[in-house]
Amino acid sequence: MNDLGKRSSGSVLEVQDLSIAYGTRFGEVGAVRSVSFSVRSGETFALVGESGCGKSTIAFGVVNFLGPNGLIKSGRILFQGQELIGRPYSQLRRLRGNRIAMVFQDPMQALNPCLRLGRQMAEALISHQGVAREEAWDRSAEMLGKVHIPDPIKVMKRYPHQISGGQQQRVVIAMAMLNNPALLIMDEPTTALDVTAQAAVLDLIGELKQEYETGILYITHDLGVVAGIADRMGVMYAGEIVEEGSVRDVFGRPCHPYTRGLMECVPRLGACKADSELHPIPGRVPRPSERPENACVFSPRCDFRLDICTERRPELRPLGRGGRVRCHRAEEFEAHERRISSKETRRTKKDEKQVPREVLLHVENLKTYYTLESESLVDSVRFRPAGFVKAVDDITLKVPQGSVFGLVGESGCGKTTLIKTVLGVEPATGGTVFFDGRDINRPLRKRDLEQIKNLQIVFQNPDATLNPSYCVGRQLRKPLERFNIVSRKDVRAKVEELLRAVRLPAAYYDRLPRQLSGGEKQRVGIARALATEPRMILCDEPVSALDVSVQAAVLKLLLEVQGLIDTTIIFISHDLSVVRYICDLIAVMYLGKIVEIGPADAVIRPPYHPYTAALLSAVPVPDPACGSSPVRLSGDVPSAVNPPGGCVFHTRCPWRQLAPGGGEICSQSLPQRREVGRGHFVMCHLDDALLAGLESRPVQEPAGVVDYEKKRVP
Repeated sequence: MNDLGKRSSGSVLEVQDLSIAYGTRFGEVGAVRSVSFSVRSGETFALVGESGCGKSTIAFGVVNFLGPNGLIKSGRILFQGQELIGRPYSQLRRLRGNRIAMVFQDPMQALNPCLRLGRQMAEALISHQGVAREEAWDRSAEMLGKVHIPDPIKVMKRYPHQISGGQQQRVVIAMAMLNNPALLIMDEPTTALDVTAQAAVLDLIGELKQEYETGILYITHDLGVVAGIADRMGVMYAGEIVEEGSVRDVFGRPCHPYTRGLMECVPRLGACKADSELHPIPGRVPRPSERPENACVFSPRCDFRLDICTERRPELRPLGRGGRVRCHRAEEFEAHERRISSKETRRTKKDEKQVPREVLLHVENLKTYYTLESESLVDSVRFRPAGFVKAVDDITLKVPQGSVFGLVGESGCGKTTLIKTVLGVEPATGGTVFFDGRDINRPLRKRDLEQIKNLQIVFQNPDATLNPSYCVGRQLRKPLERFNIVSRKDVRAKVEELLRAVRLPAAYYDRLPRQLSGGEKQRVGIARALATEPRMILCDEPVSALDVSVQAAVLKLLLEVQGLIDTTIIFISHDLSVVRYICDLIAVMYLGKIVEIGPADAVIRPPYHPYTAALLSAVPVPDPACGSSPVRLSGDVPSAVNPPGGCVFHTRCPWRQLAPGGGEICSQSLPQRREVGRGHFVMCHLDDALLAGLESRPVQEPAGVVDYEKKRVP
């Protein structure tokens, strides 16, 4: 046990030929096959890949959290040179949370909702180090300060639900670092966070790694995050590592087709739908029972496969540039570096195509307030409300017919409430909503069928909107029958046509939702929205929970559908790179107000409002060589119950002091919306010259291309 407690200057974790299987009623199913990698002290090693590739299984195997049906079939797991497999449970229990710590995707999995945060943090020290409660409390408060939690003592007295998601994740990281672990395992720790909170957490991870010399095993599917924080990376596919090496080498010269495919799926801030095209990887990750033993497991999805790929499984072998790869054609890819192509000649194509269109949706001075129930008995008897949540506060916007209109902002800024009000699901407190020239500002139940038919929505989580008991065909039939789109005898043919439109086989008609992948479920959701042939589709974070390949496929599908039926799309997201790629117009929301709105190019190049600049700076860039000038926001979004006076953003604005009067005007007066370019409006007290010169992350070039012929399979 003492040997395991020493800090090693070499490898903290070594995984050697690890194979993991799960017992099922049909026999053992292999989840991980012959995986090897190491994590050194003070280094971040990232495991990257789509869902179902086995990344989390490896993490759970290291800490022996595989469950009763999980089994390590072969291999070794060495922690600071000592074998972990086969060690008594009592020793492993002392290591977990002490020398090996883990941070999960959902911080509420690690926080007890019934205990105050201070008690939970102190317990980690008391349990593993036996310190006195007073000392544990003081050390916990000190660690919260190191993870940049304001007023640590006050936060320690709160319950988990009383702090924001970003603060919850920081508390979990602080709890993990209390015992100065040698190894920190992080399983998608920022996936559920806004880009601004994610950026702050990633900065924090870098600071803690330098201060404590902790080895970090970081699991994610976000290539931008990997490029920003990792030193080395391993790309996993179907339970095995297909490429491994330094981050700069893998990003600069990816030598496996799967790695290249992942990189071609990521939209770049400098690229739009007119500049470049996303290339989603066809098919999906095979189930463990479907993985071939004597062939390349990626060959069914590979554009570069040869006959040998289906006859012999490639070995994981070293590369000349360093690192390893599992591909028969790796040398062909290694010989050519990725070359970034110029964007200047292609950008003019988009500029030439902009033609004014008639306005389909016109929202004027829209307000949606929620009444809070009073906590005082006297106020309750007198029917006196405690206050109002100003979710949407005096918003005006116009959406042209046939355009893709993006709404971007942090969680809680009012994006979803805005589209719910447009749909009639939430009642408007004030203002007007005109759709196709008609006033539709009334509850959904009072709208006529034609208005309901022409406004459809695609939700973020398809599982919450698909009935698990009904087959896909039955769920797509409903809107066709309700709105009399086709005759009864033609319903099945129309459903199959909708399935083909979203790139699903007609055979999916009889499948249940549980038989579909996440991306396929989202396609069914899009097909259901298309069933009524609407004039406008409202997309509420439709790709935020998807892998990069599935995300690329859904984005490409939405653009194809939009071009096919000339529908209008309102696209909600907190990811500006996705919004920039798909949208023609962008509106940036903050605390119920639109602080900037205009053509996508004008909003992104350069960003004018300080909040837009911060959002851009927070977007992870999938390029380790890309320099940046980070703009980080302090604090959380203020409460919509009691928003700040004057400019709603002034409490977090990094450039407030540059405004007239040293920033006093920002706290005293609400800025008026003014035009800074053709169709480009901003709400800010800073003058145009200062806004145009705000320091922010430089916009990326479009996605790189490789300077050799692809030789794709016909």
